[in-house]
Amino acid sequence: MPSYGDGMATHPDNLRARLEDRADLLEATRLRYRALRGMLAAFFWKERVRSQFELLLEVARTQPEVDATLAALKRRAAAEGWPASAAPMKLMREVERLREDVRRVAFKRLPVEGRPATLGEALLKLEETVLEAGPLLGRHIWARAVELLPRNLPELRAACAAAEVFEHVFKRPAPEGVLPFTVEEAEALQRALPLAETALAALWQRLEHFDTRGQVKGFLLARASRAPQRVPRSGPELLLHVAFWRGVAWARLRALLEERLAPVVPADAEVPALLAWLAAREGRSECGAEPRLGGPGLFAPEAPGTQPPTRRLRGDDSRTGGSVGLRGVGVEVAGEVRLLACEAFGEGRAGLFELAAQLAALSRERPVGTWDEETAWARLWNAAQRARGEQGEDVERLRDALRLFILLRGQGQTPARLFSPERARVPTAEIGADAGSAVKDLPALVHAARAAAWRGR
Repeated sequence: MPSYGDGMATHPDNLRARLEDRADLLEATRLRYRALRGMLAAFFWKERVRSQFELLLEVARTQPEVDATLAALKRRAAAEGWPASAAPMKLMREVERLREDVRRVAFKRLPVEGRPATLGEALLKLEETVLEAGPLLGRHIWARAVELLPRNLPELRAACAAAEVFEHVFKRPAPEGVLPFTVEEAEALQRALPLAETALAALWQRLEHFDTRGQVKGFLLARASRAPQRVPRSGPELLLHVAFWRGVAWARLRALLEERLAPVVPADAEVPALLAWLAAREGRSECGAEPRLGGPGLFAPEAPGTQPPTRRLRGDDSRTGGSVGLRGVGVEVAGEVRLLACEAFGEGRAGLFELAAQLAALSRERPVGTWDEETAWARLWNAAQRARGEQGEDVERLRDALRLFILLRGQGQTPARLFSPERARVPTAEIGADAGSAVKDLPALVHAARAAAWRGR
């Protein structure tokens, strides 16, 4: 039977009866304090700390929780009258004594001016002091990168969480022409994209701050586009893993958005808000379930109370519903997934994306199944109404696309590729006038394109 006396771990039964779920925290803190006290008291303390940055950061991260736990347990011990010889009281006294030892030696290593008030802040300041001083002896770049990027950095953990989403979505093969993610995965991407950008920016800034010569950052940037060959374990390997999958995610997303929204080019800040809308528009959800509509700032059905069918109609990505005429502002088209304004873009910009998506869908391929041409024109016109006040290069490119359609107006009775050059005829004088550059109003151009399509029959 082991003896749980002084210098040994407290009997687990006694601890958990009195300390509940805080016993593990105090036991782990006792071990960390002992190791950290020895590191900071050593003659070559900077070299010792340099090899154990993860321990330093872990103590700094948990210090507020440890302080709160000790204060709460002291109040409980006083209220319940715990005897001084009880195991929980011995553990608390030892942890408090070790905390004061670590505080004293940590403050000793810092200059008096600008000395932090708390132990956690002092440990972070020590990390900064050691990294700014550089290694005592020359070391290779990779070893320096390991020093600068401990695995338990909060920014590195956040970046790894985002990279896990990217790898899950984009590592698997996807059929051509189909979104590689569902609505649920699009929502995860919407959270992961800004998280990865913020975390990576903080990590690169950290390298710039502590590696003034720029060797480590340049070394890692040169390898960021290489596919990982093994499971990442060290901090630099984790950073390279994140940078690679972040690059893959953006390359795939830009290609998907170009296919579905050309000629409009979304800004990077607008991309996350578009993903769930595109997935819902194409009917991509988990296990064949219907996409959830009306998320905050994302998408909603155009007509309240309508439910999209389970089958997607290719060509204009339409949903089943009654046809409507092309007249009036605010024409409701049953089942159409609308893109709502959000922080990334306003109402007009959202309409511009809708208009571009409708144009791209109509020009991409021949529709399959039931197709209501009048409904497609109504959706084009409604989107043009929303984007009416927009200006810029994207608007000019959309105007050019509509003018191109007027010149290459549809001729057949079947809804084929509306922008197909194979279906073009030599434009008449009337059509050429309609396609003149004087017409700049988007709804007017949609109306002219519709009229040109009917004339070609």
